[in-house]
Amino acid sequence: MSTETKKPRIGIIGTGAIGGFYGVMLARAGFDVHFLLRSEFAAVSENGLLIRHAELGDLTLNPVQAYSSVSDMPLCDWLLVGAKTTGNADLAPVIVRAAAPGAKVLLMQNGLDVEDSLRPLLPNALHLLGGLCFVGVHRTAPGVVTHLAFGAVTLGYHSGSAVDPEAGQLIAEEGADLFRKAGLDSRTTASVQLARWQKLVWNIPYNGLSVLLRTSTTPLMEDPDSRALIRALMSEVIQGAAACGYSLPQGYAEQLFAATEPMPDYQPSMYLDYREKRPLELAAIYAKPLHAAMSVGHDMPKTRALYQALAFIDTHNS
Repeated sequence: MSTETKKPRIGIIGTGAIGGFYGVMLARAGFDVHFLLRSEFAAVSENGLLIRHAELGDLTLNPVQAYSSVSDMPLCDWLLVGAKTTGNADLAPVIVRAAAPGAKVLLMQNGLDVEDSLRPLLPNALHLLGGLCFVGVHRTAPGVVTHLAFGAVTLGYHSGSAVDPEAGQLIAEEGADLFRKAGLDSRTTASVQLARWQKLVWNIPYNGLSVLLRTSTTPLMEDPDSRALIRALMSEVIQGAAACGYSLPQGYAEQLFAATEPMPDYQPSMYLDYREKRPLELAAIYAKPLHAAMSVGHDMPKTRALYQALAFIDTHNS
């Protein structure tokens, strides 16, 4: 009798740049992956999904197990949520409908406290995890995602029916192993909140400044004034995290700054949302961290000023 473990069925909720990239990588590794789409369903059904990978070249998945309605999807053991946090209020019914009993739900979203807001809307039997994606990808056409750099994923168990922290850690390790089998660097963390603060060190300066200054990463890194502002914002986020009880590694900001320097020119997701006149993810990326820091008596004035400017832009952009 074979002792091979049955591969889990994976559902992608939100097949944009993040969902499309990781879904295709997992499907190419032999996993049974199902994609929920909205506006691009017809294009993907006809032409498949294409990843223009910076290192591996063009990666095509065709045919694609694609669905325009969650009611048509099979129940999935893992659900990878790549939708923007601006749509989280409508996510819970979709997740519940697509989840197999005891499914693991991985929120591959930016910002702080995204799991906390979704948890009360889900059955306790579903495991909820946070996923931090360190990757440069953007959608360039219906069903086409361009990959510029990186691809690592950090997973942390948030809540659910795991009986103790060790059981939750094993579930996070199970998820990380899926990505490793797809050729992607993946690790786990004992603290989702710590990992989210770490991601904010990059997201708060680069996402916000790209919108405020109408530019991409290379011009931001080439100008001495914007470079200084990026560093100041990074330092402020690290101080805010520390005030909330999350100490980031020594030199972490400089590590992210140095990693961004050689990157191909990249338009952060918030800039793309602004350009397409979509709502900006201001609550999760700015309002929640500012509130968390202020609740312990710590102000983040540069971040607050950036948030206020972005809120004005967002209001008048739609």
